[in-house]
Amino acid sequence: MATRERATIPFMPPPLDTTPEIEAMQIRILRSMTIEQHLEAALEISLLSRELMRAGVRRDHPDWADKEIEFEVHRLTFFPQPLPDWV
Repeated sequence: MATRERATIPFMPPPLDTTPEIEAMQIRILRSMTIEQHLEAALEISLLSRELMRAGVRRDHPDWADKEIEFEVHRLTFFPQPLPDWV
């Protein structure tokens, strides 16, 4: 089985749904970004994931108050396993 040549970014597995040409374009864009742009992108991804998590909690618990939803979002973020009984 032949493997395709690819520009690599450490610790990233090859994408399964991207052509080599588009992957190369993505890598060029990532390499051209400043540290500030990388941090801004990471923050945006983090905020989006938090919003999606919040929407999921709200969907699963429509009767919960905003404070309970925020508590659950924080719990899921930092303690994905159920909390022990003593908490």
